[in-house]
Amino acid sequence: MALKEKLEADVKAAMLAKNELVRDTLRLILSELKRLELQEGKTITPDIEQDVLLKAVKMRQQSIAEFEKAARADLADKEKAELSVIQRYLPKALSDAEAEAAIRALMTELKVSAKKDMGTLMKAVMARYKGQIDGKKTQELLGKLLT
Repeated sequence: MALKEKLEADVKAAMLAKNELVRDTLRLILSELKRLELQEGKTITPDIEQDVLLKAVKMRQQSIAEFEKAARADLADKEKAELSVIQRYLPKALSDAEAEAAIRALMTELKVSAKKDMGTLMKAVMARYKGQIDGKKTQELLGKLLT
């Protein structure tokens, strides 16, 4: 089942369960997918679906940081709840140890060891482990691993 159909089914289930948080969060994701399909004429592929989810996650994370900085715990908690709903549809994130092992393996595979090749390696890591490794975490690990 494609992600779009799963989201639609989960919206219906949330409506029946009267779970407004899940319903509203998933509706926002679906509306973005429909906007891309109708306004931009894109065919919705699994990559586009994942990009939409990752964009939504990034927006929530930025909002959480801003709300916490402004001492608005109520709004930050709402964003955190929405974030947990969205993350259910993304691949499982790699732990720090798994991410480091994956990056080391990719470094060996691409025969990269110098800091000047960080851009190439970063691009390869983000392409292969899209949605599983955070960009900032990747950058930190690459800085540590490359000499």
